Amino acid sequence: MFQITTLDNGLRIVTSSMPHTRSVTISFFVGAGSRYEQPEKAGISHFVEHLCFKGTSRRRSAKEISEAIEGVGGMLNGGTDRELTIYWCKVPRPHFALALDVLVDMLRNSTFDADEVEKERKVIIEELNMVMDSPQQLVDVLIDGVIWPDQALGRDVAGSKETVNGLDQAALVEYLNRQYTPDNTVLSVAGNVEHEEVVEAIRQAMSDWAPGSPSSWIPAENGQSAPRLRVQPRKTEQAHVCVAVQGLSSQHPDRFNLDVLNIVLGEGMSSRLFLEVREKRGLAYDIHSYVSHFRDAGALTVYAGVDPSRAGAAIEAIVTELSRLKDGVPPAEVGKAKELTKGRLLLRMEDTRSVASWMGGQELLNGHIRTVDDVVDIVDAIKTEDLQRVAQELLVTDKLNLAVVGPFRGEKRFIELLKI
Repeated sequence: MFQITTLDNGLRIVTSSMPHTRSVTISFFVGAGSRYEQPEKAGISHFVEHLCFKGTSRRRSAKEISEAIEGVGGMLNGGTDRELTIYWCKVPRPHFALALDVLVDMLRNSTFDADEVEKERKVIIEELNMVMDSPQQLVDVLIDGVIWPDQALGRDVAGSKETVNGLDQAALVEYLNRQYTPDNTVLSVAGNVEHEEVVEAIRQAMSDWAPGSPSSWIPAENGQSAPRLRVQPRKTEQAHVCVAVQGLSSQHPDRFNLDVLNIVLGEGMSSRLFLEVREKRGLAYDIHSYVSHFRDAGALTVYAGVDPSRAGAAIEAIVTELSRLKDGVPPAEVGKAKELTKGRLLLRMEDTRSVASWMGGQELLNGHIRTVDDVVDIVDAIKTEDLQRVAQELLVTDKLNLAVVGPFRGEKRFIELLKI
């Protein structure tokens, strides 16, 4: 499925040749994100990512950068998460060299012009304001803070208004120079390309990029011993609810068991939560669950948007469905969840961007890449008793977490519902 070459400076190049495609996706994965940040500099990874799109010594403005790619029908974007920052570009195959040149230029030659820093600071503040005005996004931020209080994993990746306002140009440049090193970066390319072609192009463009000493990520603290919750008062038409338990890391041998449990619980219109909370009880329009896996931690989270007067009933129904998983999942339901898991994975692998992300993220975070066939084999081997064991270990009262955004003043009415 893939080939990998490491240059002398530590830059890892991973490729997957997909000769049937007409596109190519180039993705740079950098070891930078909120887990690498001290509290007073929260949001610096995200700020740096924004600035890399604002102009280089060769392309002086954001307009020149975007026009270079959009002028050939391509797409260019980036994103910052807790454990990595990604810059990606998807273009028609004939424009591979151009796309690579633009991305390399952004990573190596961004100017961080003082005026652009101040303009982008205002843009990020507006991004933070947008989250505060979007209760569905806000509750997602709040639940992370409940699960992982007072630490990097529990903070908004974009930081806060206070920390963003406190980041000056010198701090941003220093962070870029420290974290953006070849030995802290993976280049992943998927499409109608050959591995040696990509390696040679990168060798010419980036072999002079000197390795460095990037900061390492900050470990999670997981000392929860009782249910936790937070209520954020808002005059909203809906109550936005997240119920979560601490989950499993990306390295844990049971992580795929939890993935399949999540499918049973709240993925899709045939999941238990959808059928019970929406179809049977009519409590919510949007009800779903999702899993997060990090290097040393994880979470299983359920979201629902409900009428405030029925928030208690919705939370009770969610907790009941979590508890039911501990009783075991019938073989037929397990089989359906396994097929859904495998089917969605296989469908994703038809897209060059998905393939590039699959390879690059794993290589950066895990140091190795599972193939799609590897994961299919793991999922096929999952048994009903595996799911029940994981459910019984994770779904316990002392590990329950709740975040609510809505027209409520206190927490007392909700804490009594957090019992499995």
